[in-house]
Amino acid sequence: GRKMLPSLAKASRMMQIRSMAGSASYHIDTPDNLESTPFDFSEENYKRVDMVLSKYPANYKQSGIIPLLDLAQRQHGGWLPLSAMNKVAEVCECAPARVYEVASFYTMFNRTQRGKYFIQLCGTTPCMICGSEDISKTIQKHLGIKNGETTSDGLFTLLEVECLGACANAPMIQLNDDYFECLTPKTTIEILELCKTGNLSEMGKWGSLPMNGQVSCEGPLGKTSLFNVLVDDVVANKVREGGFQGEVDPASVKIHMGY
Repeated sequence: GRKMLPSLAKASRMMQIRSMAGSASYHIDTPDNLESTPFDFSEENYKRVDMVLSKYPANYKQSGIIPLLDLAQRQHGGWLPLSAMNKVAEVCECAPARVYEVASFYTMFNRTQRGKYFIQLCGTTPCMICGSEDISKTIQKHLGIKNGETTSDGLFTLLEVECLGACANAPMIQLNDDYFECLTPKTTIEILELCKTGNLSEMGKWGSLPMNGQVSCEGPLGKTSLFNVLVDDVVANKVREGGFQGEVDPASVKIHMGY
């Protein structure tokens, strides 16, 4: 038969990587991911399991599948072996297939091993127009890996993904849980080098870190509109002066979620 042209073969491979979020939709046995691979929640995480399940009626434990998969993934170094999914099924008292279908549907769950720092690079239109392809080339050249690969030391995994919802601050990456935005090749390398030393910068108040010094998604001139908030015909300067009323600081949301 006729061979596929190299350019088409490459495009086909890239589409598979992006559409499958880097892993197949079915399980493949590997030495570190067998049904017999030991997994159990730690004593501390069993307390979190109880906290999660306490939110639902006893006959609706399946409602806890997503948060418990997330908990298992965090405990296991950022990915879910088959045995971890089976443990979640056992805890939720449901068929394992019910857990598999959730874990294979949501791209937040990694069913193959990832590096310590999982770099998800947005490649959708706003980021692409603002330079995400340059950021991708910078990461690949600096780390010596291609899209979908992990460095030999297990420190970094790179994956191009679809829109991560930070279009106003394009281009950007999601590094594990955190958003690094308004990137340039120079600041991207700075982030990678900080990862190697384990001294990543803390997130800003709003849960992300624009690398150009701006606050959240304000433009280069700072806040230029909506200085006042009209509440019941009364002007209140809550956002700029006092912050939102409430107990949860967006930058500490993981603490309030029990992580």
